[in-house]
This record gives sequence, structure tokens and C-alpha cells, in this order.
Amino acid sequence: MKYLTALIFCFFSTIVIPQNDTLFDQANALYNDGKYAEAIDKYEAILSSGQHSAELYFNLGNANYKLNNVAPSIYYYEKALLLKPNDKDIINNLTGYAKNMTVDAIDTVPQVGFSRIINNVINLFSVDTWAQIAITGVILFVALFLLYHFSHATSRKRMAFVISLASLFFSCFSVAMAFQRQNLYKKDNPAIVFAQESRVRSEANKSSEEVFRLHEGTKVQVLETYEDWKKIQLSDKSTGWIPSKDIKILKTF
Repeated sequence: MKYLTALIFCFFSTIVIPQNDTLFDQANALYNDGKYAEAIDKYEAILSSGQHSAELYFNLGNANYKLNNVAPSIYYYEKALLLKPNDKDIINNLTGYAKNMTVDAIDTVPQVGFSRIINNVINLFSVDTWAQIAITGVILFVALFLLYHFSHATSRKRMAFVISLASLFFSCFSVAMAFQRQNLYKKDNPAIVFAQESRVRSEANKSSEEVFRLHEGTKVQVLETYEDWKKIQLSDKSTGWIPSKDIKILKTF
């Protein structure tokens, strides 16, 4: 049965991917002709087929920006950035252009002290890169330990022993960093406000006190979900409950 499933998947892939390539080219042509709404329809048709990429989200962000669609442009730029975190074009269009259209000016509470240093170290590499460093450290440890075991020269044995222990320590450190990076990724649940104006409440019901208002394009962190409400946190650490329909989660692909 699994072979039949794989065969069907391969069959449809050979049909869908070329069609999407054609749609992508057509959408790019429409964009270049200034027909941004029609280009968006083509790009979204590709998304509806289940295919996505940083380039697709980036182009969707560009097309929505041209139409002054604040929330969609930021949303798609942010999604592109999730797939390509260090892409300069995405960062430039997001921070240099799209975010300038937002209404809310929210301060960011900076991290200080030891926690800032640790987080900077954790975020140096992705989970996969930390794991690769750990594997490299283990391989180096085994090779140097074998050199230590079979070497006859005292100075060489001492050097091999010290470096092998350092490699083992660095490998264990990298594993710890990989787990911490993964935990940070799981806790990170960003969303973009799509409502033109949303009233954020102190509790998850409409009759509770309004604590502040947010406008389209603002980025928030989702902390909890309760029925049709999301508990969110802003970059200044303010929290409140917002209707689920007013925001879109970024990590849904």
C-alpha cells in the first residue's frame, strides 16, 4: 500500500510542480505589469496547491505592499523570513518599508545580563547546525581518543587526551544548545494582527476590561488559546486576550 501511495504522490508531483512553475511565471509577469491583485490571485493559487517557499511569500509580500495591504504584506514577509532568516532583501522590505505602514508604536524590552548572553549564544546557529557541530565533536573525540590509546609518545598522548576531552565537552555543549534552540522555537508563536482595529481584553470574554487596542500589521506572541480567544504578549511585555479571528499565526504552512 505504501508503494502505491508513493507512486500516486510522485505522479501528482510531476503534474502539480510544472503547473505551479507556470503560475509563478505568470504571476511575476502580472506583477511586473503592475497588475498586483491579479498577481496575488496567481500566487495564492500556488499556496492552495500545498506548495510554498520563501520566494513565493516574498513576492506575495511585495504585491500586497504595492496595494497598501498592511497586514498581508507584513504577514507574508514574516513567513518568508521564517524560511530564510538571514535574507537581506526580505529584512529590508519588512523593516524598511512594510512596517512603516503600521499604526502601533510598541517599545521592545531589551534582554540584559546573563540571559541575554545565553540567548545570543543559543541563537548563533539553527538546531540542525548545533547538531552537526555536536556530531563533528564526537567524531573528533573518537579519533583523538584512538590516537591517545595507540600513541607511544608521552607528549602526543597528553595532547590527544586534552583535546579529545575538549571535543567531548564541546559536543555535549552543542547538544545542550540544540535542545535549548528547539525549546525557544517551540515557545516562539508569532502572529500578525489582521483586524483594522482590535480591542484587547483583560480576560477571554467581551465583557471584560479593555486593556489596549491594536491595529493591522502589529506582530504579537501567542501565549495561550481559550475557545475563540488568544492570550497575546507584545514586545513591551504587555499581555491581553484578543479574538482569534483578529490575528493570523505565522507558523502555519
